[in-house]
Amino acid sequence: MLTIRKANERGHADHGWLDAWHSFSFADYHDPQHMGFRSLRVINDDTIAPGGGFGTHPHRDMEIITYVLRGALEHKDSMGNGRIIRHGEFQYMAAGTGVEHSEFNPLPDKSTHLLQIWMRPDRGGHEPRYAEKSFSGEAAGKLSLVASNDGRNESIAINQAADLWLAKLKTGDTVTHDLASDRHVWLHVAEGEMEVNGMSLSSGDAVATSDESRLSLKAKRSSQVLLFDLS
Repeated sequence: MLTIRKANERGHADHGWLDAWHSFSFADYHDPQHMGFRSLRVINDDTIAPGGGFGTHPHRDMEIITYVLRGALEHKDSMGNGRIIRHGEFQYMAAGTGVEHSEFNPLPDKSTHLLQIWMRPDRGGHEPRYAEKSFSGEAAGKLSLVASNDGRNESIAINQAADLWLAKLKTGDTVTHDLASDRHVWLHVAEGEMEVNGMSLSSGDAVATSDESRLSLKAKRSSQVLLFDLS
């Protein structure tokens, strides 16, 4: 069975410099029916105005992944990292025992569109860690492994028994993903329009399943999809 979470059903906050859609409860948005899915705790679909951003703030015991869909994001943290992440790039930060960071849109005249993802770690107290990986030149028509617990296939190693896959699909492209019997999937359409096992989804929509053995993804127009394979 597939459970659909439509884009317009998500929580929404417009702060002027930040327009945010929350797949799960976050900040002032609280929905006891949507507190997360398995180890997946946050998917925030954020658009940051030119010059806007999040000032220095702390995190701990959370796996934080950011994917820049459009624009750029300037990152600084207490581990000494300072980078500008651009479209098509993933950034990973294991907050672990504690880290402070800031994130700003450095562009003077363009907004930045990104997805910020939080996952609970497999345990508390990990050493803080930072990594990044670019998929800007990734070929369309396939699922590419972005992050995994064991870092296989040059993916980012994370502190959770989860696989994060990215699919960039052109119109008509079809890819499939097989699920083990003890695994669960949350699929988020970052951009575009597609069918998942025959069900139509558009940008911002998501689908969850715990009992399907295979997911078939077909793009009705150019799309980007994040697929979380979770324990």
